[in-house]
Amino acid sequence: MRVVVGSHNPAKIEAVHTAFEKMGLEANITGVDVETGVSAQPFTDEETIEGAIHRAENSLNAQDGEVVDFGIGLEGGVVETPYGLFVCNWGAVVSKDGVVGIGGGHRVQLPDTIAQELREGRELGPVMDRWAGGHDIKKREGAIGVLTNHRITRVTMFRDVVICAFARFSNPQFYVGT
Repeated sequence: MRVVVGSHNPAKIEAVHTAFEKMGLEANITGVDVETGVSAQPFTDEETIEGAIHRAENSLNAQDGEVVDFGIGLEGGVVETPYGLFVCNWGAVVSKDGVVGIGGGHRVQLPDTIAQELREGRELGPVMDRWAGGHDIKKREGAIGVLTNHRITRVTMFRDVVICAFARFSNPQFYVGT
């Protein structure tokens, strides 16, 4: 099976590898940079889902005629609630036939100091690097890893998102007519 991830981010690619291992599926998995069609810092579930779908669709089309079984898009965003700003994460799996599976993952409340910077238009990755004293946190543990003391990392979070998004293909009988 050939799978293309709509990103070169090592955490996202590793998440797809570990998801396929956990599902017992063998795949040739590669990453490719694609456009998301959304803002650099998605600010709603809907925008984050849209970015994941665009990544998945665009990864299928970025292969210059090579047959790709599935394109996968993983997108992180934030969601404003009455209880504060939360990290959200969504994934989309698009088959070569155009069938789309979507899955979501964990949420963690952001500290007010980080939330305020995002509300002012900054992107979570650089804000986390500065706040936590790291470099490229979004390519490793992610904000969720920092905030949970690595109990949940960006890799494990996105691994679960991929498995949820792949449910449509693991159990197609449950999705007849949808």
